[in-house]
Amino acid sequence: MSHIAAMASGTNLGAATPIQIGMGGDKAPDKGPVGLTQKPPVAGSSANASASASASADALPLDTRSTEMRKQVHDAAAYICGLAQLCGRNADWAERAVREAVSLSATEALAHHVVDLNARDVPDLLRQLDGRTVPTASGNVTLHTAHAAAVTFEPDWRSQFLAVITDPNIALVLLMAGMYGLFFEFANPGFVLPSVVGAISLLMGLLAMQMLPINYVGLGLIFLGIAFLIGAFMLIDTNVPGYGIPLPMIAAVTVFSMVFVLGVSRLALRARRRPVVTGSESLIGSVGVMLDDGLLPRNGHGAQDAQERSPAGRACRASAGACAARHPSRRAMRCASSRVTA
Repeated sequence: MSHIAAMASGTNLGAATPIQIGMGGDKAPDKGPVGLTQKPPVAGSSANASASASASADALPLDTRSTEMRKQVHDAAAYICGLAQLCGRNADWAERAVREAVSLSATEALAHHVVDLNARDVPDLLRQLDGRTVPTASGNVTLHTAHAAAVTFEPDWRSQFLAVITDPNIALVLLMAGMYGLFFEFANPGFVLPSVVGAISLLMGLLAMQMLPINYVGLGLIFLGIAFLIGAFMLIDTNVPGYGIPLPMIAAVTVFSMVFVLGVSRLALRARRRPVVTGSESLIGSVGVMLDDGLLPRNGHGAQDAQERSPAGRACRASAGACAARHPSRRAMRCASSRVTA
């Protein structure tokens, strides 16, 4: 409850009908059959005003959703009427704001006694409040605000952080960064930074999704990596302005994903076609010098009965990855198989 209700020029208030944000359709329920609607009020009855004000809510069919809507509307109407009566304001219009979703401008609200005053800014509001008496639980209190200092309470870092990550665009980018970071870590184990950044981004994205009205089918399509474009369109499940993901953002993320996948695939193919540079397989085709006498196959066929003595200092070329330095301490390279040609 506010003891003083003030409005600035160019603002409006009202349209206080409860609505559902999140999963569930926004289609209005069909009208029920005759007999389930409101009974006509008796002429001269004191309930005529309240019955006419609640005609739209009572005209709903008697199903689960319409019953829930009735409860929400009636509870909100009773609550706002109680506050208006407690503060001595226009309770009839407050009820209409809930049941009929009507609105008023700042000037009209002052004329209908919905608010107490209009002010241009905070200094003007403090000047107009100076000397005003307001009722409180402990008695009437006179306000002295002409020279009062205005203290502005800025949102803390938690609120600012949540305001940033709960932007649907930022949440989608966090999800994609987390997925690609973990993918890079799984494909190349040993890199610590991609896994850490990916895990943190994924957790922040899931935290943002917890606070947004999302469609879990769209979220699943994004995680599976298939039909990403369809999943991004289905992700936010509400028609409330400001919650949707714009088409340029979806297109940009889709193009980046395609470029990233194609780039990683191209690098993998290029790495597969490169010659081996480590292990015994890297000796294939290399030329060496015999450091001591040994046996070499004739014509490189490797037959046991076609070996010949090769003196030290003779050059040879490895035709299979079987040559290795067996005794590096003796500085002697010996052939582990017969597939070595002179």
